[in-house]
Amino acid sequence: MIKKISGTWFEFEHHNSIEGKYYNQDLLNFTEQQWREKINEIADLQMEYIVLLATSLDNEAYFPSEVYPRSKHQTPNLIEVLLDQASKRKIKVFLSVGFYGNWRDPYRNMTDPEVTKLAFKAIRELYELYSCFDSFYGWYLPDETEVNPYFDSAFMQYVNKYAQYLRKLDATKKLLIAPYGTRKIKTDAFFVEQLKNLSVDYIAYQDEVGVRKSTTKEISKFYANLRRAHDQANGPALWADIELFTFEGKTYESPLLSGEFSRIMEQLKQVSPFVDVVLAYQYLGLMNSAEGRALAGERILSQKLYQDYAKWLKERKNEDE
Repeated sequence: MIKKISGTWFEFEHHNSIEGKYYNQDLLNFTEQQWREKINEIADLQMEYIVLLATSLDNEAYFPSEVYPRSKHQTPNLIEVLLDQASKRKIKVFLSVGFYGNWRDPYRNMTDPEVTKLAFKAIRELYELYSCFDSFYGWYLPDETEVNPYFDSAFMQYVNKYAQYLRKLDATKKLLIAPYGTRKIKTDAFFVEQLKNLSVDYIAYQDEVGVRKSTTKEISKFYANLRRAHDQANGPALWADIELFTFEGKTYESPLLSGEFSRIMEQLKQVSPFVDVVLAYQYLGLMNSAEGRALAGERILSQKLYQDYAKWLKERKNEDE
């Protein structure tokens, strides 16, 4: 059976202003009620996970912090609203541990002791503020280097350094990473050893269809190879991160738009046999309920994608029954 989308990345604003042209201003102006409505829309599509991409961006925090001043959003208590509404809708939230350096320079973020110091201080603030919420399920490590054809040693060190700190803080919280470079991975014995030595619970590999590095026809073999490697390593759990977007023009140099439903269904079809869970990047800005009052992004394509996917979910449920 084709797996549903079980979760989505979530941003209070898109880090690349060109890509977020059609929805960043909407998100900046959202009221608290609109944020709650957006989370309700996600829950109504049977999604179980939300992955917050950033808890701070460009030296502004989305929560009361001594590390950075608060962001200029109309809604000041963004993370609290997210976790509170997610708790009400039984959604599990991964809170990001970034970006406490320049998001454009992930290698420095991973290796600079000053960035680590700021991040660890913010992590403790986040935990003290929000560990009371049932929805606070785990942590997401957003800084990445390409897997080409193996995980970079600096990335491995970064992940395990943060994992040690996070697990000492609270061993019950799950850890998620979502690497790119999926088409370049060499799933041999060395890669299997790397998997054994990564202290995370879930790895959601990017399918890279939206960024035009991969096609829907070839991604099944990538995830089939990853399935064998993860089984040999006996963990971490293998998840997929499918991309819902396309670019209006040049890749990385133009706004994001909603991908066609037929393409996204093919992505789901290709990864479903091999992964435990499918996440998507991302609901915000790319899917909108036509009945909602929390519209973010280009309207026509995003509403069509929502309607087509909601219809498929309903048909899928009827088939199960």
